[in-house]
Amino acid sequence: MHTTVGIIGAGPAGLLLARLLHNAGIDSVVLESRDRAYVERRQRAGILEQGTADVLRAAGAGQRMDREGLRHDGIELRFDRRRHRVDFPALTGGRSVMVYAQTEVCKDLIALQLAEGGPLLFEAEALAVEDAGTDAPRVRFRHEGREDLLECEYVVGCDGFWGVARKAIPAELTQVFERTYPFGWLGILADVPPSHDELVYARHDRGFALLSMRSPSVSRLYLQVPDGTDAEAWSDEEIWDELERRFETADDWRLERGPITQKSVTPMRSYVHEPMRHGRLFLAGDAAHIVPPTGAKGLNLAVGDVVTFARALVHRKETGSPELLDAYTETCLRRIWQAERFSYDMTTLLHRAPGATGFEDRLQLARLERIASSRAAETDLAEGYTGFPFG
Repeated sequence: MHTTVGIIGAGPAGLLLARLLHNAGIDSVVLESRDRAYVERRQRAGILEQGTADVLRAAGAGQRMDREGLRHDGIELRFDRRRHRVDFPALTGGRSVMVYAQTEVCKDLIALQLAEGGPLLFEAEALAVEDAGTDAPRVRFRHEGREDLLECEYVVGCDGFWGVARKAIPAELTQVFERTYPFGWLGILADVPPSHDELVYARHDRGFALLSMRSPSVSRLYLQVPDGTDAEAWSDEEIWDELERRFETADDWRLERGPITQKSVTPMRSYVHEPMRHGRLFLAGDAAHIVPPTGAKGLNLAVGDVVTFARALVHRKETGSPELLDAYTETCLRRIWQAERFSYDMTTLLHRAPGATGFEDRLQLARLERIASSRAAETDLAEGYTGFPFG
C-alpha cells in the first residue's frame, strides 16, 4: 500500500489532518489500532479554543458543533468563598471557546473521512515506523490478522504518548522536558444539568475543583486528589459532599446532584519531546507533548500541530520549497511552550500542593486577587485560555 501521508492514530489530530489534506488534494491513509466504537466513545477533552473551532468550520466539520456545542464567553474563578467572572470577548477582542466533547469531534471527522476521504483503517495496529530518516519512510502494521507495509512520502505520528512513532526518532537526537505533579483529578460524568452556565475553577484549602459540562443535561466535574488515588475508593455521596465543600460561596449558589455514570482518575504531568521531526517523520499531539488539563490545551495543541504540518505540506506542493516543513519543530514549539507555561500557571494557581505552607497559600490568594482586580492580569489569562495563534 502506498500513500503520500501515512497518519498513525485516528484521534482528533489524525482525523483532522486527513481532512485538511483531503481538502488540499493530498492523499493519506489513517491507521487506528482501536475499533470505531472505541474511538467514538473515549472521553477526553471538551473545550475547543476559538482557533480550533474556526479550523473545524473551515474544514467542513463544524456544522454539528455550531448546532449542538455550547459557546462559552467566560469562566468563573472561585476562591475564599468569592466568585469572579472572566469575560473573554471583552478582554480578547471577541474571542470565546466552545464546549464540544472530543468524542463528538471524532464522530464528525470519521463520518466525513468515510464518506469523502482516503482509507481509514480501524483495528490496524502500527508496529513500527521504518526508514524515518530517508525520503521513503514506511509504517509496518497489522490489520485483519496479517502484517503489511504502508509506504509513504511522509509519516505523521498522532498515536499518543505510548505510540510507536516517537520511538523511531534516535535517542541521541532527543531532549525530554517533563514535570510530574503529586496529585491527579478524580473526574465524574453525572446525569444532571450543570449547576452553572460556564466553567467554574475553584481554589480551596482542601484542593482544586472544576465544574464543567458535556451537554445541557450532562455535567463533568473534577476533584484534586492525591496521586495514585483509586476512583472506586470514593463513594458517590463522598464525591458530591467534597465537591459541595470546595465550590462553596458566600451567596446562595447551590450544587445540583445527580446519578454518577462514570468516574476515573487522571494523572497530571507536563511533557515535551524535542525535536518533533526526524527526516520525513513528524510528531503531533500527545506523541510530542502533554499538558496538565487545567488549561484545556491538550486537544487544541494537537490541532495546532496538524494545521502547521498541513500548511507546510501544501506550501511544498505549491512552491517546491521545503522551508516550512524544515521549520515544523521550531514553529510548533513556540506555541507549545506558551501552552505549557499557561497550563503550569493555571495548575499552580489553583491546586494546593501536598505540604503547602501558609506562605504558599497566601501567594495563591494574592495571585487570584491580582487577576480579579487587574485588567492586565485578567487579559493575560483570557488570551491564554482562548488560545495562542497557530503558526
